[in-house]
Amino acid sequence: MTTAELLPLRDVRACCPPITGEVMTAQNAESLARSLKALADPARLRLVSIVAAHEAQEACVCDLTEPLGLSQPTVSHHLKVLTDAGFLSRSKRGTWAYYRLVPGSLDAVAGLIATV
Repeated sequence: MTTAELLPLRDVRACCPPITGEVMTAQNAESLARSLKALADPARLRLVSIVAAHEAQEACVCDLTEPLGLSQPTVSHHLKVLTDAGFLSRSKRGTWAYYRLVPGSLDAVAGLIATV
């Protein structure tokens, strides 16, 4: 899956009613699945957790490679997938990139798969 195939999460809620509310169309199911795939990786789940637990819920990319035990390019790839999917936002300060959990992004996914 390329990052271009990911639907930004902010669009998922607009296109898709909760899956328990009515039968999903094939197109809505594909859109939601693309966003869920962005989370469906152990390294990405850990990155979301680390960023959310970090001071001020923001973490420098320089603080994310060691806890995962992955190379910097691999961590950067995972961060890009999460950013493109709308789970993280990125800001650049000098030579470093800082990542922050997009407010409500996880709640939006939970709301789409939760029972009514």
